[in-house]
Amino acid sequence: ALWRAMGKLQSKLSFHTTTYRAEGSAGQTGSIGTSQQHSPAHTDAVSSVAALKPDLCVSGGRDKSVAVCSWRSGAALRRFVGHEREVTKVTSALDSSRVFSASRDKTVMMWELHGASGPSQHFPGHELVVTGLAVSPDASWLCTGSRDNTVCKWDTETGECLGRATISRNLVTHLCWVPGEPYVIQTSEDKTTRIWDSRELQVAHTFPAKQHIQTCCDVSQDGRYCLSSSQGGEATLWDLRQTRGRVCEYRGHFQTTTSCVFLPRGPALSPSVATSSSDSTVKVWHRDTAGRG
Repeated sequence: ALWRAMGKLQSKLSFHTTTYRAEGSAGQTGSIGTSQQHSPAHTDAVSSVAALKPDLCVSGGRDKSVAVCSWRSGAALRRFVGHEREVTKVTSALDSSRVFSASRDKTVMMWELHGASGPSQHFPGHELVVTGLAVSPDASWLCTGSRDNTVCKWDTETGECLGRATISRNLVTHLCWVPGEPYVIQTSEDKTTRIWDSRELQVAHTFPAKQHIQTCCDVSQDGRYCLSSSQGGEATLWDLRQTRGRVCEYRGHFQTTTSCVFLPRGPALSPSVATSSSDSTVKVWHRDTAGRG
């Protein structure tokens, strides 16, 4: 069903992006159907959602809880409570049973999908809200970032902080791990996107600063490209391996681009990315041509 839906999306891209509005209608190309409705997983606004397994997702929200849900049945399979304030980010190593959550209470917690209801590990140490969260593919290391200008590396087994790096004005907005590599991508309110080498927790590369705050980032599954989104309404594709320069930009949103993601590949699908915005739309783009065909 997923690939059929993606195929329908891809067939509509042609020379422009396809725009989907919050109410479920397609701004340019007509409706592609409505999502299945289930009982709410949270009692207040949802701040973050991430894939856990092929049929499971994890979410965190303003109700201070972390929920694991089956998107097939809509059932909330687990609910973890322990944070004292809003959950800001959630993540996991794909196909792992470990779930990680960051919060405005300045801490990160690790939860076991099949374990106790309480956290299996606690990561205190930031001085302000934790806004970035990335776990290594084997779930053994964790990187966190905060509005306190710091990025930290943790041992997930012991909870020990293995490193802390502070850069002036580096208010972290998002973190993501490069698949198969020791590198972590980070976006910042200082308008830059950085590549961190997690082994020594040092900046390996900083891309040229943009004109606006960078809000989010994502990495392609092959580890070749990263995306960053901006309060200026655009998203940018960066090359991680060769030139480490800008490949192209995706322009079309009228307000802050709040999130960006590489879409799954399929035999009949050309590489695509999606962006969401405060202008109430989601846009799907050709990765390499920014929708220009």
